[in-house]
Amino acid sequence: MHRVLGDRRAILILIGPALLVYSLIMLVPMAWSLGYSFTKGNTIDGFTGNGLDNFQRLFTDDAVRDALWFTFKYALVVTAGQVIAGYLLALLYVFVLKRASALVRTLAFFPVVLPTVAVGLLFQKLFQVAPQTGPVNSLLNMLGIESVDWFASAGSAFWVLVVMDVWRSMGFYAVLLFAGLVDIPDELLESARLDGASGLRLVRHVVLPLSFPVLMSSLIFSINGTLKVFDSIVALTNGGPGSGTTPLTLYMFQTSFTYSDYGYGSTIALLLTVVCLLVTLVVFRLSRRDLTKG
Repeated sequence: MHRVLGDRRAILILIGPALLVYSLIMLVPMAWSLGYSFTKGNTIDGFTGNGLDNFQRLFTDDAVRDALWFTFKYALVVTAGQVIAGYLLALLYVFVLKRASALVRTLAFFPVVLPTVAVGLLFQKLFQVAPQTGPVNSLLNMLGIESVDWFASAGSAFWVLVVMDVWRSMGFYAVLLFAGLVDIPDELLESARLDGASGLRLVRHVVLPLSFPVLMSSLIFSINGTLKVFDSIVALTNGGPGSGTTPLTLYMFQTSFTYSDYGYGSTIALLLTVVCLLVTLVVFRLSRRDLTKG
């Protein structure tokens, strides 16, 4: 193995095909999109160079500012919900249900494989107010509370989106974190119990530090996914009411394909790429902290 890895020709043969496919699928389109950022036009009217006009427009566009704020708010809340709910489920699997957790894991994971459009339609029916009262509003009526039009304001629509995406994906993060928790040696847990650690103390001082690497992996998966959210927004609210639930991805799509402004749409895509990169670097930086201290 050492002889193979020490041979540059062998390394090129091994990684060359994968690197070529990655370049064709990822790097070339990214470079192409970057080139469009310095143009205006579309495939019908043609493209003409406009220098840095798209970037100047980007920093003065109120719609970009609103979409960026919604993207950050959504990513922060949904990431916290996904990882916390997934971690609590993983703790339930390992320390409470144990070998009997297979059925619960399957049921919790089931929403992950459902089509996003189906989940969006499901939550529209759950929270609808007309023409038929949905189950959520029916429950409120039983408690003496008037029905709420959940999709009439950006604030309430945002929380419906949060509930939907946390419910839909927490099973995935539960399984991911469960895989990290089961790798903790039983001897360490037993030693901690003998030293008097139990319950929250055991989780805080033993389980959490030992599962920290997989927890950070889950956090990075989640934050990158939520920053690039698109399908669930389109399926449930389509960015409405107005543009109250429009993230950068949807605004980029609308700019490029609804208004046929490929150049400015590519500039928004470049902004989203930079945001994802910076957030990932910040998460990696924070992950260096040692949780076993303090």
